[in-house]
Amino acid sequence: MADALYYRDYLQLDKILNAQHLISADYGEPAHDELLFIITHQAYELWFKQVLAEVDSVRQLLTQRPVPEKDVATIVFRLGRVNRILDLLVSQFGILETMTALDFMRFRQFLFPASGFQSLQFRVLQAKMGLQDALRHTIKREFFYAALDERDRAIIDQVLQEPSLFRLVERWLEAMPFMEAENYTFWEEYRKVIESIYARDRELILQEPTLTEEEKQERLRQVELNRQSFEALFDEALYAELQKQGVFSFSLRAFRAALFIALYRDYPLMQLPYRLLDGLAEFDELMGLWRYRHARMAARMIGSRIGTGGSSGVEYLMNAAVRHKVFEDITNLSSFLIPPQQLPPLPEDIARQLHFVYEVNETQRN
Repeated sequence: MADALYYRDYLQLDKILNAQHLISADYGEPAHDELLFIITHQAYELWFKQVLAEVDSVRQLLTQRPVPEKDVATIVFRLGRVNRILDLLVSQFGILETMTALDFMRFRQFLFPASGFQSLQFRVLQAKMGLQDALRHTIKREFFYAALDERDRAIIDQVLQEPSLFRLVERWLEAMPFMEAENYTFWEEYRKVIESIYARDRELILQEPTLTEEEKQERLRQVELNRQSFEALFDEALYAELQKQGVFSFSLRAFRAALFIALYRDYPLMQLPYRLLDGLAEFDELMGLWRYRHARMAARMIGSRIGTGGSSGVEYLMNAAVRHKVFEDITNLSSFLIPPQQLPPLPEDIARQLHFVYEVNETQRN
């Protein structure tokens, strides 16, 4: 019979609690705050490990064709866990910021060239989520790879051969039913509503007695520019061109499906898909917030100095906070929403499919 399990042994606390070596002590002057610095970064890495475990499980579920509804619920739950972890990671900066710039300078000089830039797990997370090389700030791939050792570069190369979460979500969206039926195509109905909205806007402008002719023309010009922004949803060639320019990332069918979900989220069977998309948008938001807090902390600690890993320091971190987004298409869906009261009514057969079976059966009985 095995020995009784002991708390310390189960958590391997002897390894964890003895894994903090102060590099400053090797130079004869231990810096008190270096322990905080090490523990905080080790905690980040442990949470990155959990985030990667959740992301891997989500990716695995999304490889199914089709993805069962019960698994969509699991995906939503696990994305929610990832986002709550990111909440915690953002808040941890408050603890690290109890260390002042002078405190940091007591040991920073001993850290070169080691840097958070070399965090393999963070780089793997970016790759698994689907951050494209083209979206990386001015740092080129060669420089990014140079910061890693040979073992870590090989791991990144392997991860890049796998389908990213972005691509799996795109494929899931492309398989979304409900947008077409016999004698019905949602996008034709949606376009009619868009045209009617802008026709009404033009009419109201022309009839407004308080506007000068010049003001009317300017407002009409703005209405036309807004209307044209919708054209890509109905023009495959235009959408493809904008995709090349980085305006859109999803395929046209995937973007349309995401918009359909956002517009008809009140239907029972659209709730989980909507929450899935919302969770991905929240992930981008929280990662941006994490990068921003990182940049602000770096500004307090090192000012305009370069990072220990050779990056441009605060400048790089600030630009990454703005540009390093994976699911910006989901965030941008709000640009294409229309008032709920003007939504085209769905055909009865599609609307029935979007309700719970129990609800449909009860309605038929009554």
